[in-house]
Amino acid sequence: MTQKMAEKSSPIRSPLQSSSKERRMVILGSTGSIGVNALGVAAHLGDSYRIAGLSAYGNTEKLLEQVREFNPEVIAVWEESAAQEIRARGLRVHGKPLIVLSGIEGLIELATWPSANFILSSVVGAVGLRPLLAALRAGKTVALANKEALVMAGQLVVNEAKRWKATLLPVDSEHSAIFQCLQGSPRKSVRKLILTASGGPFYRYKKPLSEVAVEQALAHPTWRMGRKITIDSATLMNKGLETLEAAILFELPIDRCEIVIHPQSIVHSLVEFVDGAMLAQLSLPDMCLPIQYAMTYPDRMPGRLASLDLAKARQLEFYEPDFKRFPCLGLAREAARKGNTWPAVLNASDEVAVHAFLHGQIKFTEIAKIVEKALTKHKGSSRLSLESVLEADRWGRQVAKELIP
Repeated sequence: MTQKMAEKSSPIRSPLQSSSKERRMVILGSTGSIGVNALGVAAHLGDSYRIAGLSAYGNTEKLLEQVREFNPEVIAVWEESAAQEIRARGLRVHGKPLIVLSGIEGLIELATWPSANFILSSVVGAVGLRPLLAALRAGKTVALANKEALVMAGQLVVNEAKRWKATLLPVDSEHSAIFQCLQGSPRKSVRKLILTASGGPFYRYKKPLSEVAVEQALAHPTWRMGRKITIDSATLMNKGLETLEAAILFELPIDRCEIVIHPQSIVHSLVEFVDGAMLAQLSLPDMCLPIQYAMTYPDRMPGRLASLDLAKARQLEFYEPDFKRFPCLGLAREAARKGNTWPAVLNASDEVAVHAFLHGQIKFTEIAKIVEKALTKHKGSSRLSLESVLEADRWGRQVAKELIP
């Protein structure tokens, strides 16, 4: 594909109509932090942003609270037994029975719901891949906050978005920042992307990282997120995954996607252009802004986020990342360079290792060691397909479990 063709067909640069058109939204993972924020943004934006469907993994009581507030016509939960319990309540929305789906097939059906034109995918983990692909094949506009799906099968995701003329919009604050900085600029004018990282709780930590306790790793200095992504932020694996995602989304080699440590989390990412100019997106650290930008794109609307007072911010610091102390950064870049099924193994083994750390089975520093050993054992696949990605995901999880003492 030529550079000109890639720019024309890149899925995240596809135009949408004005935001005056009603958004009928499905939120996959509505009880998580991204989902809760998204519902708050939708409520703030008003009646043109309606909730058609919601899903949750296990927090059914919170899901039902959201049903009462936002009146979706359909919901999905993971366990069929939970779905049956909800159906037995006989809930009705706008005079009709609430439709309750379950399992992976329920998520896929919800992601392709006929009355919805905007899907926010914020489920956690590899389970989000098949619903994401289904939504793209249905030609939906997809706001993506499920990084695991893009890490596992990024090229498949981008190819499907192009093939079905679906619009893919980034929700992660770093990718949203890059996306905003690129508006109106041809891809050939980009020299490199620079993603910022807060450094997590341990960037200035002087004691051995092998002694880190779970509670310390969960104490992120800037963001309030789910447990898994918070641990990934502590190991800096999260930034490695985000760099890999950026290379895929913006169709640049991984070596043109760099990282700087920025403890204040005010500059969310930067783009350097071939003429030496840099553009950055700055705001207070709050996920409501990138969520709202995806919902209203290509327009901007008044939001709830307070204005950034640069005089009060006073100092913005930037440092080089320490790849030796935080080896997950290098492992992610290695997987990105190899491509194919290596990113799927990276993601799968990391999920298993983080789970083991959270449950006291391994030390903090063993997360990177398990991921590295899984990548070393992996032989790759002869071709990239949904089947090969899912098999690499299964293999990576199995190998990582075997590496846990």
